[in-house]
Amino acid sequence: MRDRIAGGTTTILIPIGGTEQSGPAIALGKHNVRVRFLAERIAAKLGNALVAPVVAYVPEGSIDPPTGHMRFPGTITISDRAFRLLIEDASRSFKHHGFKTIVLLGDHGGYQASEASVARQLNAEWVNSHARVFAATEYYRIAQTTYIDKLLEAGAKQSEIGTHAGLADTSLMLAIDPSMVRQDPLAKGSQMGAVDGVYGGEPTRSTAEFGQLGIDAIVDGTTDAIRAFVAKQK
Repeated sequence: MRDRIAGGTTTILIPIGGTEQSGPAIALGKHNVRVRFLAERIAAKLGNALVAPVVAYVPEGSIDPPTGHMRFPGTITISDRAFRLLIEDASRSFKHHGFKTIVLLGDHGGYQASEASVARQLNAEWVNSHARVFAATEYYRIAQTTYIDKLLEAGAKQSEIGTHAGLADTSLMLAIDPSMVRQDPLAKGSQMGAVDGVYGGEPTRSTAEFGQLGIDAIVDGTTDAIRAFVAKQK
């Protein structure tokens, strides 16, 4: 690590996932597998970046009474305060070791504001130091906008795409790690709804080809955003 940093590898990506239910057709841990895969692709494209271990425990709702994804078995939640402290201290660790650009990559929508808040706090504190934190919220925003547009252009229906465990989510997993998608429940996708943990979509027609559209859009757009952030620091 010391030699890599001294040799110019000065960007570290902190992939942030989450352990939550994603309906009957997708295995637990979707966000963790997905963000690791995409972070590695982004790091390779940047050329001077490493990928930190995945942050797998994030805010997912309250425990008692259960809210959000905590209403489903297998979900693990922590408080927003604990989450903020975790990514703050991870960032401080990487600054101490000499990284100049610390990138927060969040695969889940629920903590995007917390990522941005921690980045603002640390950048204000480190104004005269060598390091900066970039909350790459473009990563998540692209998944909700550009990727959806590309799915529609490719023939997916708006009613299929969904916001959670629908065609968009499931297609990404088929492209990234098909072993995490259970085919029997997927075939019954038209019968799934919010009570099953599938929100606003229908995953039956999900394909790896659809998912590749998301991979390309997220990797390209996030890489561009990180490069633009670094350029502004010079």
